[in-house]
Amino acid sequence: MADYTFFTNPMSRGQIARWALHEAGADYDQVLVDWKNKPAALLSANAMAKVPTLVHHAEDRDRTISEAAAICLYLAEMHPEARLLPNDGEMADYYRWVFFAAGPIEQAITSRALKFEPGPEQEMMAGWGNFDRAIGAIEEKLAEDDWICGTRFTMGDVYVGSQIDWGMTFGLIPPLPSLVAYAERCQQRPAYQAAKGIDARLIDEMKK
Repeated sequence: MADYTFFTNPMSRGQIARWALHEAGADYDQVLVDWKNKPAALLSANAMAKVPTLVHHAEDRDRTISEAAAICLYLAEMHPEARLLPNDGEMADYYRWVFFAAGPIEQAITSRALKFEPGPEQEMMAGWGNFDRAIGAIEEKLAEDDWICGTRFTMGDVYVGSQIDWGMTFGLIPPLPSLVAYAERCQQRPAYQAAKGIDARLIDEMKK
């Protein structure tokens, strides 16, 4: 048995987790999830039956982790040899921007995709304020630094990079120069290319 069982669908946020698995060098078995016929093992592991869901077959017990950002951070912790964790001086940026991407950036992108924009009187209640402010914050950060922790790639870039990459691919984030350059740096990672290649092949097979 592999160290991890990875429940995924290639047309989902499972792409983020697969990239993280490859960056960590983790040994995993995949279980492809059909939206209309979700496997009992997934339902047992995650009552919401969401993908990605990761089951770590640790020595003490099976551990279930879900939510793409959490999976990324967990894998970095479980595989310190991959050198994807922040050092003390990088930790503030690491957590700040991962959770900013998981909160305001994803909410801003989703609200735009669903054609809902909070009015000025609603912005204080909206966790992202408004789209331009949320995207402007990450654009300003990446205009100054190559990676979210400065000069060094960490697991945080798997999650932040995935959000930026996805948003621009679907035309939901404008192709601002600093964001385009950041996405291109992410795309050059061998683990990114390996993981995306697997999902691309799976998507092609699903279309046949």
